[in-house]
Amino acid sequence: MELLHVSSIEALVKETKEVMLNIDPYSFVSPSAYDTAWLAMINPSDSNNHPSLSPMFKDCLDWVVNNQTEEGYWGECDAHGNPTIDSLPSTLACVIALKRWNIGNKNIKRGLDFVQGKAEGLLGATYDHFPRWFTIVFPGMIELARKVGLELAFPSQLNELLLDIFYKRQRILETEELVDNQYPPLLSYLEALPSSFDISEEDITMNLSGDGSLFQSPAATACAFMATGKEECLSYLQSLVGRCANGVPPTYPMDEELIKLCVVNQLQRFGLADHFTHEIEDNLARLYRNFNSRELVAKPSNDQDVAIQLHKDSLAFRILRMHGYNVSPWSFCWFLNNQQVQAHIEENYEYFSSTMLNVYRATDLMFPGEYEVEEARSFSRKVLEKVTLLKGTKDNKENFRSMGLKKMMEHELRFPWIARLDHLEHRTWIEEINTDILWEGKASFHRLSPILNEKLMQLAVVNFEFRQSIYKNELAEVKRWSRNRGLSDMGFGREKTTYCYFSIASSIPLPYDSDIRMIIAKSAVLITVADDFYDMEASLDELNSLTAAIGRWDANGLSGHSKTIFDALDDLVREIVEKVLQQQGTDITIFLQQIWYETFVSWLVEAKWSRGGFLPPMDEYLGTGIVSIAAHTIVLPASFLLNPSLTDCKIRAGEYETVTKLMMLIPRLLNDIQSYQKEQEEGKMNYVLLYLKENPGADIEDSTAYVREILDKKWGEFLQHVLMDGFRELPKPCKLLHLSIVKVFQMFFHSSNRYDSNTEMLQDIQKAIYIPLNVGLSSKPPVPDQQEYQTINSPCGRLSEYEGSQIKLASS
Repeated sequence: MELLHVSSIEALVKETKEVMLNIDPYSFVSPSAYDTAWLAMINPSDSNNHPSLSPMFKDCLDWVVNNQTEEGYWGECDAHGNPTIDSLPSTLACVIALKRWNIGNKNIKRGLDFVQGKAEGLLGATYDHFPRWFTIVFPGMIELARKVGLELAFPSQLNELLLDIFYKRQRILETEELVDNQYPPLLSYLEALPSSFDISEEDITMNLSGDGSLFQSPAATACAFMATGKEECLSYLQSLVGRCANGVPPTYPMDEELIKLCVVNQLQRFGLADHFTHEIEDNLARLYRNFNSRELVAKPSNDQDVAIQLHKDSLAFRILRMHGYNVSPWSFCWFLNNQQVQAHIEENYEYFSSTMLNVYRATDLMFPGEYEVEEARSFSRKVLEKVTLLKGTKDNKENFRSMGLKKMMEHELRFPWIARLDHLEHRTWIEEINTDILWEGKASFHRLSPILNEKLMQLAVVNFEFRQSIYKNELAEVKRWSRNRGLSDMGFGREKTTYCYFSIASSIPLPYDSDIRMIIAKSAVLITVADDFYDMEASLDELNSLTAAIGRWDANGLSGHSKTIFDALDDLVREIVEKVLQQQGTDITIFLQQIWYETFVSWLVEAKWSRGGFLPPMDEYLGTGIVSIAAHTIVLPASFLLNPSLTDCKIRAGEYETVTKLMMLIPRLLNDIQSYQKEQEEGKMNYVLLYLKENPGADIEDSTAYVREILDKKWGEFLQHVLMDGFRELPKPCKLLHLSIVKVFQMFFHSSNRYDSNTEMLQDIQKAIYIPLNVGLSSKPPVPDQQEYQTINSPCGRLSEYEGSQIKLASS
């Protein structure tokens, strides 16, 4: 069964790489049915005043005919293939284009049936949450559809809601200037503005960009050309169609580097990066070269360019830093030096919400002394909280452009990255309906192309299910080992075999390396049992005997639980030694015996402190506590099986690199913050309680704040040592394993002591290992109706009189 999964994954990886290889990056972005339809409407007579029997951009009309879905709609669907509210104005735009050329009657009927039949469900699902763009565009398409003779009959129960949308549109038209501080500006929706809304030709031409476009919007520029006949608009449209023959994107031009970055981000968040290592490394190397060469280039100031540039810069910073590249935080924190840009972001927080989400995620990777990153985190968090706190009321429903992202924002704000496990994050991303969102657009979002999204989704699902099958088998094996060694039936303490395996499997990004997961899980199980034995079960005589036996590595004189623990440890050490000897040709027996002895000694010292009522100085406590938490005892032995291995690093027990010392310190402080109440009740000491003893004027809030301040500082140092080269420490895979283990401790102790809870983690365990994915893959290929697609040059294809634009040009 596992071989079948592997071959299936390999086949899908190959197919996906073929889709991605040597293809124009524009093809990774889903075409916009709405914008393509607007180009399909253009009559050559708009430029030469000679009526034509065929559209100026026939390929765009062909695309409209051939890309209607089985359900009858055109336009945006989510990552699981379900239509979004974008499908309503997009479908209307497409049927309007077909009606203008008198073709595709069946397509038109199916499109209108969809709009009239599905409007209630789509609008009802987002009632009181309509984004600003929708309240402008949807009424405009209804008016234009009726103007060209299409009959629209919505269910009577929608009348009040539709009137409300039109009312909202009217309020926008009355209160906003054509171009003001609102973004996207009203003029960028030129094609959807009512004919009664007087706009002069000068209003249009003075806002054309240097490339001849109106705010880089194909639809608005098409309308501008139909209204003015400007040659620069035509040149832009011709360039657009020349580059994008198979449907035009929602924005043109697009940043190709941003597209590639978004694809890399998708691969990582789906849990597929291991299958595309070389492709990702090549892309990032090219990006980094370009990134450095543009560091001194002036940053944009207009809202559209700011949003896209900041989205790209923050995404690039996060991905590059995560891959060990030396990038300055100012590469994305530049907006902090521009008060006007900050004001625009705060005023247009809805439009900038996905960009601020990227900024916030970039600030997860903050190193010591990077105060600009701290400021960016505070600023972006404030914006995201403003979006997530919005309620659906009649006064603010136009502000809900980001409803699709709201769940993601709440997830990021509630569960910090440092406390989230990769495997569960991959599941969340696969099941999220908006995972195909790339970045903001004028209307709705730029999304991953349906073909690539479907390939990645299929691969992600198979890959995740394969991991689950592996994890089930490995967990069963760990349980058998624990039971056979007598560890799961000790009669005291915590039975955490499942917890230990789940947390390790969900955090280590090694899909097929069973040995490492198994060694770490078995070590964690043994540590939990032995720690509880020293804490609550054994007498001091028993503890002295067991510790001495570990020191000489000889079980003579041991019995009962002490003998069980020693034998289990001996079995585990023998297993690790055998595997390392087989893979690396190095015998690490002495190192393993020494590191385990060091750990047992620390437990003995703490037991004597507790039972003797001794309160050590804070420094002495911490020196012992960072060993007794046993994070290094879990990580370092397993690291000998990594590639490259630790065999060349000459590590000795008690003499550790800085990154390892930080890995030992952070879990200790996390544990102490969450367990001080329990340990105080049990008469034990920890760092939080010792701070109170040494600082009589402090209260518990002062003490925990003091420890958290140390944690924040040490976390930044640890992250820097893990991600950056140049510290001459451990091999990169070993440092990343350090990071995975610290994230496990963060998950256990971030907001409570989840490790000691018998219920709090059960749902996560079920989702990681047992519960199947909930993915509604319903992507259906477009079904062209070739019989209905009449030849445009035939007499029946002749256009009725066409006014060129629904915009009334005011006399100058």
